[in-house]
Amino acid sequence: MSEFTFELNEDQRSVQEWVHGFAADVIRPAAAEWDEREETPWPVIQEAAKIGLYSLDFYAQQYFDPTGLSIPMVMEELFWGDAGIALSIVGTGLAAVGVLANGTEEQIGTWIPQMYGDVDNVRLAAFCSSEPDAGSDVSAMRTRAVYDEAKDEWVLNGTKTWATNGGIAAVHVVVAVVDPELGSKGHASFIVPPGTPGLSQGQKFKKHGIRASHTAEVVLEDVRVPGSCLLGGREKLQERLARSRERAKSGGERVKNAAMATFEASRPAVGAQAVGIARAAYETALEYAKTRVQFGRPIIDNQGVAFQLADMRTHIDAARLLVWRASWMASAGKGFTSAEGSMSKLYAGEVAKDVTARAMQILGGNGFTREYPVERMHRDAAIYTIFEGTSEIQRLVIARTLAGVPIR
Repeated sequence: MSEFTFELNEDQRSVQEWVHGFAADVIRPAAAEWDEREETPWPVIQEAAKIGLYSLDFYAQQYFDPTGLSIPMVMEELFWGDAGIALSIVGTGLAAVGVLANGTEEQIGTWIPQMYGDVDNVRLAAFCSSEPDAGSDVSAMRTRAVYDEAKDEWVLNGTKTWATNGGIAAVHVVVAVVDPELGSKGHASFIVPPGTPGLSQGQKFKKHGIRASHTAEVVLEDVRVPGSCLLGGREKLQERLARSRERAKSGGERVKNAAMATFEASRPAVGAQAVGIARAAYETALEYAKTRVQFGRPIIDNQGVAFQLADMRTHIDAARLLVWRASWMASAGKGFTSAEGSMSKLYAGEVAKDVTARAMQILGGNGFTREYPVERMHRDAAIYTIFEGTSEIQRLVIARTLAGVPIR
C-alpha cells in the first residue's frame, strides 16, 4: 500500500508537464472554435491519439498508479485546457470504468481496447445509464434486458439519455433492468458491440456548457447482444440477484448496483475535472487583476479583489486535497466509509461554479464577453453540480453514510 503524500514523484511530474503542454498548445487554441461549433473535436482527439494521450495504454498506466494520484492529475490538466474538448477525450473512460467495475478479465481484455481503437481508427465509447424518467433515481429505470435462453442472447429495449458520446460511440455500455421486482438491485450492465442492429442515436442536446462534448439520447429497439456481453457473466448475475432477494426478505445490507459501482469509482476523477476548470478561471482572473489598471493602480491592489482571489485559491486547493484523498483511498483499497468520493465531487463541483463566477466578476464587463474564456469556463462549470450525481444526491449519500443508513 502506498503511503499518502502530497508530493508528486518524478514520473508523475513528467506526465503532468506533458499533459499540460498538450492542453496549452493544442486544446486551448481550439477551445472557442469547438464550443461555438458544438461538435465533437475529432481533429483534437486524433492529435491526442497520435502522441499516445488518447490510448488504452496511457490510461491503464495512470489507472494502476499505486498512489492513485495520476488520474486526477491528468484530469485536472486536461480540463484546465478546456472542459468540452477534454470531456470528448476522456468520455470513453466512464464506459471503460463500467467494464472494469463489473466485467470479467476476459471482457475487460476484449472490449476496452475496442473502445479506444488505434491511431488510424480512433474510436469512442459511451456509458448509458440515465433515462428521461430516471436520472438521480436509478430505481425508476425502465430499459429492460430479457434473456433469450434458446439463442443465448439478451434483448434490450428502452431509451437512454444524457449519454456522453451516445450514438457516435463504437461501443456502448448499457445499464438495464433484468429483475423489476428488485428495483435498483435488479440492474445489470451490458456491452453493445459496434454495429449492433437496433441501437440508434436519438436527440442530440444543445447544451449550456461543455458544448464540444457530444451528448445525446440512445434508443434501443430489440437490440440483441450475445450472452457473453453481460458484464460479469450470467452465473455471477444470478448469484447477485438471489442474494438481493434474500436480503430484501430479511431487510439485510444492500447489494452493489451496477450503475452506482461505476459512479462511485469515477467521482474523484470528475471532481478533478472541476478543479481543473476552477484553476483555469482563477489563473485568468489573477493575471487580469495584475495587469488591469483602474484609478492609477492594478485592481489586485484593492482588497475587494485581492481577498476574492485569496478565497478562490484556498477553495481550489481544498478541493484538490479532497479529490487526492479519495483517489488515494480508492487505490489503497480503503472503503469510502464517510462517502469521501462523494465529498470530493460535491465540494469540487461547487467550487468550480463559485470560482468561475468570481472570475467573471473580477473581469467585469470583459468577463461577460466571449473575448475572454471565463464566461465559457463558467458555463462549463455549471454541469459539475448536476451530472455524475447532483450536489443534492452527493449530500444525501454523505448524510446517509454518516447516519449508517443504506444508500438506495
